[in-house]
Amino acid sequence: MTVGRIVVVALATVALLSACGSSKHPSPGGSGALANSGQGGLVASAVYDHDAPGVVTVISVFPGAGAVGSVVQGSGFVITTTGEVVTNAHVVSISAGGTLHRASAVYVQFADGNEVPGKIVGTDPNADIALLQIDPAGLSLRPLTLGSSASLAVGAPVAALGSPFGQAGSMSVGVISATNRSIESLNGTSEQNTFPIPGAIQTDAAINHGNSGGPLVNASGDVIGINSQIESSTGGGEGVGFAVPVDTVKRSVAQLRAHGSVAYAFIGITSVDLFPQLARRLHIAVTHGAFIQTVAAGSPAARAGLLGGTAKLQFDASEYEIGGDVITKLNGRDLTVGHDLSDAVALLNPGQVVTLDVWRGGTTRQVNLTLGTRPNSGGE
Repeated sequence: MTVGRIVVVALATVALLSACGSSKHPSPGGSGALANSGQGGLVASAVYDHDAPGVVTVISVFPGAGAVGSVVQGSGFVITTTGEVVTNAHVVSISAGGTLHRASAVYVQFADGNEVPGKIVGTDPNADIALLQIDPAGLSLRPLTLGSSASLAVGAPVAALGSPFGQAGSMSVGVISATNRSIESLNGTSEQNTFPIPGAIQTDAAINHGNSGGPLVNASGDVIGINSQIESSTGGGEGVGFAVPVDTVKRSVAQLRAHGSVAYAFIGITSVDLFPQLARRLHIAVTHGAFIQTVAAGSPAARAGLLGGTAKLQFDASEYEIGGDVITKLNGRDLTVGHDLSDAVALLNPGQVVTLDVWRGGTTRQVNLTLGTRPNSGGE
């Protein structure tokens, strides 16, 4: 049996600019709950009529060597009548030479045929979010409502809107396939410098290249996420797409609006989920928590005396660094599944002092740790 290679694919579409700088752009394609959501079901035509006018195509131009560069096409959506537009960071910035580079020009195309220049207010590569500003003069803007991603249910109907393969004004429908996925930001400065995005939404609604930055909406037409990437063995949409949760988007947008950048708290470890069978194999008295694999030198975790693994162990189908600490609680919050620590840290700010319950050598003790600012690397 041959197993295909699974790859995570950004959903922006890239084309080459000619030497003279010309390019072929894709054709352009009220807030609040819908009056009729079909008693919990999604009425596709009503959602489309409600939300499509606020969905845009985003064109980003990147200069290259000499007169040759590239153009990236993605999607986005309007969030305010003053001209704020949200998209993915990887639609308006690319990694080259170990550095993230912003587009030299950004254009926003509307469903009614208007195309206007956009200004990049800021990007958040950690969450793959970018905030753009356009001049609203002469435009009829239809902001989309930002909903909540706190209590999503698997099986709930959703719709993905955007410009797949440059086909503006497209919509696909499906369901929430899973919640609380952890995906990697695709905007790191190298393969090692990627950032885990916790709480991601998995959906079987068809999303493809060009859908990056477009909204994933619920039956009421409220945005619950931003379509960001697909997992695929072929590079095409295969029913496994992921969206950044809207609660993460709200946090990013608020800081980008205020500061032009976003600061994330940082402990300085990599960890895996401890589960009962692994705990029994290692004779660890606790059965759940963040099992520390590595501790970054000079990090808050290192300064607080936390320990990573000292030896390797193959258990079932995975290899573990063993001998390190297990974090079982953060500020009294139990860490029971793998994403709990990342979720808890994501709600905090650099400089805050947290209390960790740490299991080591048969006993649990409390450790006070001052959170740092996340650098351009992975981990928590």
